[in-house]
Amino acid sequence: MTSQIEPALRDVISTFNELNSSTIEELDSEPSPLEFMRFVSRNSPFVIRGAASSWKATRQWSSTYLRSALAGQTVNVAVTPHGWLFANGHGIHAKCSHFLHYKRNGVRPNQASSNADAPTYSPKDGVTVLAKPHEESQMFDDFLTYLMQQETDKTFPEDSEVRYAQTRQSLCLPILPAILPFQAGGSTTSSHDRRLMYAQKDIPFARIALQRSPDAVNLWIGNSRSVTATHKDNFENIFVQVIGRKHFVLLPPICHPCMNEALLTPATYVRDETGLSIRVDEGADLVPFVTWDPDDPQTNSTAFSRFAQPMRVTLNPGDMLYLPAMW
Repeated sequence: MTSQIEPALRDVISTFNELNSSTIEELDSEPSPLEFMRFVSRNSPFVIRGAASSWKATRQWSSTYLRSALAGQTVNVAVTPHGWLFANGHGIHAKCSHFLHYKRNGVRPNQASSNADAPTYSPKDGVTVLAKPHEESQMFDDFLTYLMQQETDKTFPEDSEVRYAQTRQSLCLPILPAILPFQAGGSTTSSHDRRLMYAQKDIPFARIALQRSPDAVNLWIGNSRSVTATHKDNFENIFVQVIGRKHFVLLPPICHPCMNEALLTPATYVRDETGLSIRVDEGADLVPFVTWDPDDPQTNSTAFSRFAQPMRVTLNPGDMLYLPAMW
């Protein structure tokens, strides 16, 4: 049976590659709701260059502004030793990104696998585990200072831990209302609140087409040391780059046979007197997760990995990416 399936899978992936471009489609302006639904129905990503360039956040946010807006606030910070956290990028010292998630197939965004999780070999346990980051509260000013020094200070230790902050509107974390206070209809806001209303609470063409507001709005802040583990989401994503640049490597759902998905033991980084170490989560169920990396194609590959043709795209400030479910 296997000998019959493998040629069929190779043919399907190869045919898909022949019929579809490996370059992401770029739009000059926002699509209409109908045009957007055509992309959704095809499960096809696109980039709108400069779509958010008129947002106040894109034009005015800076490290100085964020320090002022979040003075005295604590943030939940994820920490790993190697930086397998979220999306990779280069450029401006701190990167700010704005996510809007639209539920699909009955799965809420906060039920999906955390993007911070990454397959990591645990020498102590002798197995590859799905390692979640250590999380701790830090003052925002201290967090941002660390990010910027790590990015710009040549004397900063190369093996220093990597940190990032992600806020989720759905989880009501304190940082998000401070930076993204969304004004309700008929309510009044102070001049301070109005100064902070710099990002949109939804994307009109997506809200109209999908007939719903986002199920979650996230803000992510990190530097170029952080890298996403390959993963997929069960919901529609719209990603906006506010500050800095971010590099994406995208693969369509048909490439699932290329990804070498395996059942991994969940684990968590914990901080002790020696630094960060991995601790297996007792009693947790095994989790299916991708172990093949298209940027390291010879490692953990399958018989089909060589047929994958990743899309690669870099977002600059103001750019908007539609990332379909299951990509």
